[in-house]
Amino acid sequence: MRGLGFNLLYNIYEMNHVVMAPWRVAADAGHAFWQNPANPMARTYVGRSMAASLQMFERFTRRYGKPAFGIIDTILGDELVAVEENIVFEKPFCDLINFAKPEGCPAQQKLLICAPMSGHYATLLRGTVEAMLPNFDVYITDWADARDVPASRGAFGLDTYIDYVTGMLQHLGPGAAVMAVCQPSVPVLAAVALMSAAGDAATPRAMVLMGGPIDTRRNPTAVNKLAVEKGIDWFRQNVISTVPFPNPGVGRAVYPGFLQLTGFMTMNLDKHIDAHRELFWHLVDGDGDSAEKHTEFYDEYMSVMDLAAEFYLQTVEKVFIEHALPNGTLTHRNARVDLTMITDTALMTVEGERDDISGVGQTEAAHDLCANVADARRLHHLQKGVGHYGVFNGTKFRSEIAPRIAAFIKANG
Repeated sequence: MRGLGFNLLYNIYEMNHVVMAPWRVAADAGHAFWQNPANPMARTYVGRSMAASLQMFERFTRRYGKPAFGIIDTILGDELVAVEENIVFEKPFCDLINFAKPEGCPAQQKLLICAPMSGHYATLLRGTVEAMLPNFDVYITDWADARDVPASRGAFGLDTYIDYVTGMLQHLGPGAAVMAVCQPSVPVLAAVALMSAAGDAATPRAMVLMGGPIDTRRNPTAVNKLAVEKGIDWFRQNVISTVPFPNPGVGRAVYPGFLQLTGFMTMNLDKHIDAHRELFWHLVDGDGDSAEKHTEFYDEYMSVMDLAAEFYLQTVEKVFIEHALPNGTLTHRNARVDLTMITDTALMTVEGERDDISGVGQTEAAHDLCANVADARRLHHLQKGVGHYGVFNGTKFRSEIAPRIAAFIKANG
């Protein structure tokens, strides 16, 4: 009976999209009618209100697919150069994408950006990639939606995640740097420790951890407290479902993306309601610029993916309940992860003053745990006035955080 309610909920979720399909078609047709320049009512208040209402209906009932990175160029020195996405490393649950610059461009240090596997696609880090491209040869982990991975491709847990990170760093070779945004901070730190212990030549020269849950006992947030209060059995019984037919991953146990999105939305429900109310009036008033900014953000925010159940449950248990990494009990394929083995990798941590996902101090804890990194090769930056999203995106990230990261990596490259 375990998870039966959520299996039913997932099927209802799928059926809802099927049932609403003709209504969305009708809404699109109506929207086109009320916005048609040939319609004399289109420029009236009534016409704009009808068009806005139909557009909002379509947005609320849409299934948001995986967005595109859409990065086609960057600045290199004083020149604008083209950028091309290439998949250079493939695994069942992840592709490694390189944003390649044209042949003949100066060689740059390789930077692996580990995007979070926490419900959103890697494209949420589009701004992060754009900020790093002028200074580095950038690679990013493009995680797969678990609902699209056939069950025959096997399970995906924390051990496999660490294997992926290790394999990608080995693919990049000696001299690379790695940046972990939010959730990957723990597996990336573990991978670097294991590579250091093995004397792997591909151990990164610099590691940047941003807004990550290294030690969630420090300044715990509502997310951290929920995990401790509920316990792992509650999560196993109440949020895990199986992928329904006709998805490629049918039968795979997952933490559904729509549940994760619901959790994100309810944490700041008033804010999201106000934002959508403002969108409606921007559409009615014909304020295209403000409406476009809103839709761009929410098109990304509403695009979610399922997570493999074993990965999700192990993360909750090991990171948020047992605090295995700071307690020194985290293992990888039965071998203990010893962070004191990190000696030659420079360490930078970044936190946001208003982060309500990873509280202040949780990422900085890595400095205490990596006791054998030289003081001259450490840096912690607390960014004033930003929340979790602002740690890796937005104006302050571009103007204050990204330049510090670039300078730190280069100084330790």
